[in-house]
Amino acid sequence: MQIPEIKFDSNGLVPAIVQDAGTNQVLMLAYMNEESLRLTLEKGETIFWSRSRSELWHKGETSGNIQKVIEIRVDCDADTLLILVHPAGPACHTGNQTCFYRGIGSKGFQNL
Repeated sequence: MQIPEIKFDSNGLVPAIVQDAGTNQVLMLAYMNEESLRLTLEKGETIFWSRSRSELWHKGETSGNIQKVIEIRVDCDADTLLILVHPAGPACHTGNQTCFYRGIGSKGFQNL
């Protein structure tokens, strides 16, 4: 499969913003390398590169909370991806629907 001209950073990664295709809620930010992008395109489910574990990470493989890819968009500079998905469950490892469930207020982080 031909990968479009994506501008991967010096570590071979590109940020991928994941958004719920039904609600438009931003679910998470992860990173992809060329292999994870290729596998995501082939399988139709999100597969990322885990920077902390230095390995491929198929979202939902153990939790069952897979993300079915509806569309992948690239920004104007070709250095960030937007992945529209139908999630099978929460995106966040905390069990929250989105990883962006906290706001910053005068007293620090606050759950939204």
